Amino acid sequence: MNDTKETFNNTYIIGISFISALGGYLFGFDFAVIAGALPFLRTEFALTSVMEGFLTGSLALGCIVGCLLAGGVAEKYGRKPGLILAAAIFAVSSVGIALSQGLNYFLVMRFAAGIGVGMASMLCPMYIAEVSPAAVRGRNVAINQLTVVLGILFTNLINYFLADLGPDAWRWMFGLGTVPSLVFLIGVMWLPESPRWLVKAGKDAKAKIVLNKIGSPKFVDDTLTAIERSLAGANKQSIWAVFDKAVRPAVLVGVTLAVFQQFCGSNVLFNYASTIFKSAGSSLNEQLLETISIGGVNLIFTLLAMWQVDKLGRRPLMLIGALGLSISFIVLAILLQMHAPVILISTFVLLAISVYSFSLAPVTWVLISEIFPNKVRGTASTLAVVSLWGAFFILVFTFPILAEKIGTYGPFYLYAVICFLGFLFVKYKVKETKGQTLEGLEDNLIRH
Repeated sequence: MNDTKETFNNTYIIGISFISALGGYLFGFDFAVIAGALPFLRTEFALTSVMEGFLTGSLALGCIVGCLLAGGVAEKYGRKPGLILAAAIFAVSSVGIALSQGLNYFLVMRFAAGIGVGMASMLCPMYIAEVSPAAVRGRNVAINQLTVVLGILFTNLINYFLADLGPDAWRWMFGLGTVPSLVFLIGVMWLPESPRWLVKAGKDAKAKIVLNKIGSPKFVDDTLTAIERSLAGANKQSIWAVFDKAVRPAVLVGVTLAVFQQFCGSNVLFNYASTIFKSAGSSLNEQLLETISIGGVNLIFTLLAMWQVDKLGRRPLMLIGALGLSISFIVLAILLQMHAPVILISTFVLLAISVYSFSLAPVTWVLISEIFPNKVRGTASTLAVVSLWGAFFILVFTFPILAEKIGTYGPFYLYAVICFLGFLFVKYKVKETKGQTLEGLEDNLIRH
């Protein structure tokens, strides 16, 4: 029966997907740790609004370097060595941040942490997409987003309990990042290399061994044939291949979605929750409790997205997210401007988080991992994720400056407009990808 029908080793597939997705936990850790640490860092380093924005965004600058480094490592040496390097860099930088003795040293270490996070943010979804059968690829790539939100929630909880340690609480907050990075490092050692990279590197026999662990003989034969066909002429490709006419539409869509995921403004709620709720009159204790609520809602709706991404599809979720956020941010801006009760502000912050977690947060990563052709996937993914981190830096750098100049509510009117423009882009430019093999998506791209 296995010779005529594709069957899969789901336990193995989910296992390697979760191990790879531990890199997402590091991503979530760094998103959350800065929100809990900022109230202490403002005092420790006497931060101005400009320096607060730069300190928060310094992670993103490191992420850009990490993505560029990951692209080269992933193409030349494989996905697995890139993941190992990312985990090692993050472990070392976590200790470095905790021991910082001045703002400049802190920024250097935070930048280094960004290199590790940037590498993981690009390689984890790519790796999971390349080892997952088409029918469950969306769910498996969304596992990476699940570990991101678990990182956010657990870190928010830990930050809340560490806050009572006094002025140096932030050192413990950052230093504990060593634990998940070491767990990730140990786990990655067990992972197989991506079969698609192995075929591209001329190691077909090794690729077949990996694919045999994933699925039935028919799945192995069909996948090898499809990969080899899609890689025809791949050795002739240069980094400029991403601008070729045949792949340019996919690259433009991927980059635009990556930038939109950040410029939509939702990550301001994660990074500056304390600032937003402080402006609404909350105490430090209440601010940290709000971050825990954000993490909990984030987790619930990410799980809902994982359940629906391969059922409803990518495009409907993106449309729901873009329009829902636009409406939510308009109401949130009005409430902040009117100095409404904290409970109302909290309700719409959590509503915006739920919409984002159900849509743009996980689905953007799914699309980036699957819409690029095999022979330019590494380079194209690098370009998209570098663009994402560049947009993230602009977002978090500008928020405290805008909030100081025009009020905490002002930026949310801007984000609402961007979200509506994003809705129009998805409606007219993004095609559905659910249920199609990576090679099938490539064939459709070339035909159209």
